[in-house]
Amino acid sequence: MNIQLPKLYQESMKTLLGEEYEQYLESFERPSSHGIRVNTRKWTPEECVSAMRKSGLCESLTPIPWIPNGLFYKEGVKLSKNPYYYAGLYYLQEPSAMTPASVLPVNPGDRVLDLCAAPGGKSTELGVKLMGKGLLFANDISNSRAKALLKNLELFGIPNICVTSESPERLAAVYPEYFDKILVDAPCSGEGMFRRAPDMVKDWLEKGPEYYGPVQREIVEQALKMLKPGGVMVYSTCTFSRTEDEEVILEVLERHREMEGIPVPKFEGACGGIGLSGCIRLFPHKIRGEGHFLAMLRKKEERMPEGGEAFSKENGQTGEREAGQRILEEKERRTQRKGMEIKGRCPAGKENGKMPRQLQKNEEFMEFMDKLPGLNDPGRFFVLQDFVYYLPEDFTFQAGLRYLRTGLLAGSIKNGRFEPSQALAMTLSEDTFPDSVSFSVEDERVIRYLKGETILLADKEKQKKGWCLVCVDGFALGFAKGAGMVLKNKYYPGWRWM
Repeated sequence: MNIQLPKLYQESMKTLLGEEYEQYLESFERPSSHGIRVNTRKWTPEECVSAMRKSGLCESLTPIPWIPNGLFYKEGVKLSKNPYYYAGLYYLQEPSAMTPASVLPVNPGDRVLDLCAAPGGKSTELGVKLMGKGLLFANDISNSRAKALLKNLELFGIPNICVTSESPERLAAVYPEYFDKILVDAPCSGEGMFRRAPDMVKDWLEKGPEYYGPVQREIVEQALKMLKPGGVMVYSTCTFSRTEDEEVILEVLERHREMEGIPVPKFEGACGGIGLSGCIRLFPHKIRGEGHFLAMLRKKEERMPEGGEAFSKENGQTGEREAGQRILEEKERRTQRKGMEIKGRCPAGKENGKMPRQLQKNEEFMEFMDKLPGLNDPGRFFVLQDFVYYLPEDFTFQAGLRYLRTGLLAGSIKNGRFEPSQALAMTLSEDTFPDSVSFSVEDERVIRYLKGETILLADKEKQKKGWCLVCVDGFALGFAKGAGMVLKNKYYPGWRWM
């Protein structure tokens, strides 16, 4: 084993695993597993495997047993240097890390919050599950990481998004009991990633479980304020420490009698919680993946003073609060939250269900929108400065929040001319946009387009005039401006093939 594990960590893992500790150490001698999660909004895992093998891009794809749309691939294959990746057809993600978004029961039309969302691996899957309906609210307190999150969501073609860079406290103040489903993939000490990323050991020595435990508890407290009665929350980490895992959930169940546990379905290789049944743990010596912990909670429709949790407390004492004290604390929290609420304000057009006047008067914009039957609610269009947005259903702005994106960025209007956006292109396909050109993945013009170069059409191909959607095997890459047999490249510079 090339990695030097801290002695304190080794002792904690011996206590945690008992006889299995040696098997855990042996896992450090095996290579890490690599995975992609297929964007089922655009194609199926079977179609992905068939296309990749046919083109010779990857012969090693095999199913991840516990992830319906997950595939293993062999190390050394550069799937991020692949036109299909630039078409948003899959996301590179460690197999165990796919589990939280996979088990959260999202339905089309839900309001979903990914509270610690960057870089977007879990958010993209939650957005796919919504199928364009409802709202995906993705947040990360780091502004730079939130920008990477936004790119991945737009690359995946998710239109019904709101991306913010805020503290959980700030969001909870303006979105009380607003979300149907919440994912809290909490920042943690990263013990489950030591095998894959040995450098994290240094971070663990500086900030271990004792540092992250209180941080996680505060994040969960804020998340619970935003969860609707009847709503479901998944809490996950990539660490093994009970301080950051089961003990966080035990404290939630003790402090919040309105919360109950929902057992997470087990699969081959998954273990139950340690001292708390109903949650699951993933260990690298039991599955082809790294370490992870998951628990699922539900806020009761009718709050009762007694427990009744689906989880059972197997070890340790949690203590019981006096009912009167709990009621007083809940009243205090409600009072504080009410005092911090910020009233929403409707953008132009939302108040009367009509399209903003500056868009109605723009012939180029209206002509382009005629090609997009999916954007059929005029009251959801919103203009801010030069940019045109198509807002999620029933969405209203909240003053003072740091929004990176509200809905689908449809494009911009400059000097009276409309230019469609890269984000809009990624929601389309050859079948859904009438003015399209599609190249095979082997065509050298695909890479040239992704590099930002001008594209020449072949003699047998039809001339193009005006805005044209450029595709690879029918899947959108971006827009170009047709001028006969020449396509002037409009691919977003920040996404170009390097």
